[in-house]
Amino acid sequence: MATPVVTKTAWKLQEIVAHASNVSSLVLGKASGRLLATGGDDCRVNLWSINKPNCIMSLTGHTSPVESVRLNTPEELIVAGSQSGSIRVWDLEAAKILRTLMGHKANICSLDFHPYGEFVASGSQDTNIKLWDIRRKGCVFRYRGHSQAVRCLRFSPDGKWLASAADDHTVKLWDLTAGKMMSEFPGHTGPVNVVEFHPNEYLLASGSSDRTIRFWDLEKFQVVSCIEGEPGPVRSVLFNPDGCCLYSGCQDSLRVYGWEPERCFDVVLVSWGKVADLAVCNDQLIGVAFSQSNVSSYVVDLTRVTRTGTMAQDLVQDSRPLAQQSAHPSAPLRRIYERPSTACSKPQRVKQNSESERRSPSSEDDRDERESRAEIQNAEEYNEIFQPKNSISRTPPRRSEPFPAPPEDDTATAKEAAKPSPPMDSQFPVPNAEPAIIPATRNEPIGLKASDFLPAVKIPQQAELVDEDAMSQIRKGHDTMCVVLTSRHKNLDTVRAVWTTGDIKTSVDSAVAINDLSVVVDLLNIVNQKASLWKLDLCTTVLPQIEKLLQSKYESYVQTGCTSLKLILQRFLPLITDILAAPPSVGVDISREERLHKCRLCYKQLKSISGLVKSKSALSGRHGSAFRELHLLMASLD
Repeated sequence: MATPVVTKTAWKLQEIVAHASNVSSLVLGKASGRLLATGGDDCRVNLWSINKPNCIMSLTGHTSPVESVRLNTPEELIVAGSQSGSIRVWDLEAAKILRTLMGHKANICSLDFHPYGEFVASGSQDTNIKLWDIRRKGCVFRYRGHSQAVRCLRFSPDGKWLASAADDHTVKLWDLTAGKMMSEFPGHTGPVNVVEFHPNEYLLASGSSDRTIRFWDLEKFQVVSCIEGEPGPVRSVLFNPDGCCLYSGCQDSLRVYGWEPERCFDVVLVSWGKVADLAVCNDQLIGVAFSQSNVSSYVVDLTRVTRTGTMAQDLVQDSRPLAQQSAHPSAPLRRIYERPSTACSKPQRVKQNSESERRSPSSEDDRDERESRAEIQNAEEYNEIFQPKNSISRTPPRRSEPFPAPPEDDTATAKEAAKPSPPMDSQFPVPNAEPAIIPATRNEPIGLKASDFLPAVKIPQQAELVDEDAMSQIRKGHDTMCVVLTSRHKNLDTVRAVWTTGDIKTSVDSAVAINDLSVVVDLLNIVNQKASLWKLDLCTTVLPQIEKLLQSKYESYVQTGCTSLKLILQRFLPLITDILAAPPSVGVDISREERLHKCRLCYKQLKSISGLVKSKSALSGRHGSAFRELHLLMASLD
């Protein structure tokens, strides 16, 4: 597999405190990419509009933590499953409970809406899969076959099949019409976390904790290809709407894959940690992740991402309509899903032999209304999204405006800083004022105007200047700047000479000894690209410099400091805390004593930096988001 080109095309959009307690599940609306639903340990389901700080609606009724949520395709209904095994369906436009479904004996791990009919599939820790008829409030069918918890369920685009992934390392395909299992796909060596159907072809993708993604042919029921070497467990995958590629949400990165042959088209660095769900809208990929009670959303500009292996000139020469062009010219042709023009036929009903599944709608509807409520927190946004002015127009619109990229000039940065920050937890202190930061990229020099270098003109007729006079004015200060740049180049040559010897620690020490932060930043930008270069003794040298960078007025210095600190926290903080907590050894162990001394020194420096990070964690804009993420990583130091 060829080494992909790493691009930087992503940014953090927003961070919110979604629940009073920990967030346990979340899902994005796939149609608009603008609606977010979260389930929490506080037994609530909250709805949010992406990039808006306030909750639109809070749904209550569950009496145990909500562990799975799912929106239907038109984003009119939402289903939530709880730890107790109960399932509740709400009508978002009517703002009321629609159904309560009982029957599972353990917590609900996965849910999915049928793409056409009014059916919901649920997977549970009790290893059973149930298909529910929302209209009749009953279980239509129960599928048995998995031996452990069912982690993911997905209906096929034509609504005829149901794919299930479970902790028993298998993927199973169920025929809804016949009510039986069609095929089982073994091969994974760890729990399977996610499955996803190709939007057009008979193809299925599955991602597992064994760090592999497998593609399955649904005509021949065999594996097409297997992608190995993911940086962590695969928890979220999504096909591009036209089916040209597969997106995989990895640890702090987005990877773009093809499958015939298996290859990686691109890798995008995104600091989202463990991403929970993905959606594509307006050539942008939206990803959401959660940590404790916080939920963060991220955007990747797909126009700057390589999504196919075909050459541009091939696309120009092909005059066929896009729908007729094959996304994989070398791939064998597969059957295409035939989507029904009307609602699907109801699956075969079976005799319900469980007392908990035989409910009287007339006797329970009133109780559901009493126990469940839809608390509208923001009436204006609720009316905008869920109360359309007529039956044709729906909001969010199918073609909403793309999310704007982060500001890159002084004016935009000032506007962003003036916006109210999203509600944060009370543990984050609010500073008096945000310090002035010089942006890393800008269209004009800071504080410089071309008119300042030219002599004042009093009479319009004298506006034309001699070239020599103009050049002499412009060259003022040029010699000084040349001296500064020459000195910096010389310092970098010194560091590079040490770097070529292969001793990273010595090269960093030489950069620190020069006492020029710009040289330290240049060196860290190289070291940050390869995490394997970091060692414990390197941290003792770099951490004091990181503290200086975090207090710099230059945005690029702050960004580099945050990146280096994040790498240190992720790779070495667990090691440092474990070594410090270990009981003293018997006898003399020189290497252990040296390691213990380095850990104590790093711990002391991290404690010093944690106060600075905490004081800056309530800043608005990109800086605040980065410091809040660092503050969460440093929570174990308190």
